[in-house]
Amino acid sequence: MKEISQYNRENLMFKTSENRVLYDGFFKIEEYVFEHALFAGGVSEPIRREILERGHAVAVLPYDPVSDEILLIEQIRIGALATKDSPWLLECIAGMAEGSDDLEAVARKEAQEEAGLDLSELHYMRSYLSSPGGTTERLYLYLAQVNLRDYQGGTFGLPEEGEDIKAHVMSFDEAICRLESEEIDNAATVISLQWLALNKSKLSFK
Repeated sequence: MKEISQYNRENLMFKTSENRVLYDGFFKIEEYVFEHALFAGGVSEPIRREILERGHAVAVLPYDPVSDEILLIEQIRIGALATKDSPWLLECIAGMAEGSDDLEAVARKEAQEEAGLDLSELHYMRSYLSSPGGTTERLYLYLAQVNLRDYQGGTFGLPEEGEDIKAHVMSFDEAICRLESEEIDNAATVISLQWLALNKSKLSFK
């Protein structure tokens, strides 16, 4: 167990008294014990929560501004089976930062491993907390300017990590149709496509 500092924001008190590791495998789960100020006044009773400590992640959406095409990858995501007929999802390229502060380097490494792409210019889009009620993970989203007109496609991934990935190039309009039909329904890809739709006309590409 370790003591964690007391925090204050806008006069609302939050204090964690202890946390301990419950499980440390492919993911790590820690138990947090904390108290917080109540909006109506006073302080809550001690609350215990199990939090998934999986680290932070980087996702990148490759975009060709000349052909107005994007690249998405398709791979199996077993957690999707609870609410979808198929666990194969269309997604942005993504990977764990694994403690690195050089997020652009992580994006470039994942693009090479998952789609055989060498990225040059990257545009930071935004970051978000994936599910702060249960995990500390924050995702950082990038847009990559690429030439998809000469892209050959294929299958990619690292077999030693259980990856079997297929790359798909499609028009931006087709991607938006798949988004609107909810075929594309994972958060990083939804947010990335919506960001591009809102900002495409404002971007200047080399």
